[in-house]
Amino acid sequence: MAPQRASVRVTANFEANLDQLEAFLLEADAASAYDALLAELERTVIPNLEKFPRMGRSFFDRGVGSVEAHAKIERLARRLGDGELREYLSGDYLLLYALMQRTVYLLSIKHHRQLSFDFGRL
Repeated sequence: MAPQRASVRVTANFEANLDQLEAFLLEADAASAYDALLAELERTVIPNLEKFPRMGRSFFDRGVGSVEAHAKIERLARRLGDGELREYLSGDYLLLYALMQRTVYLLSIKHHRQLSFDFGRL
């Protein structure tokens, strides 16, 4: 019997990040990179997450450098409850996703040249 596949859901924030990435790549004269990203998401990233939803590294395994950051991480972990917050690296892009039971929620995607995740909007 094959293991149950996870379902993958795209959040509004992830969609907004895709729009921002498109503008970012157009400004960098790399419009074809956006098309390649969409193809990679459809062909590789989403199928991988459906089959192996825990393949990304745990976000909480990162080292915390300050008391304030530690407090924010603790609050975020409480909000997730039994869920997991994970990172998936695909080429030049870092995806942040939540795994809640058998559902993967794509939360954010950033090009490595962009700054950080905005947890307030997630």
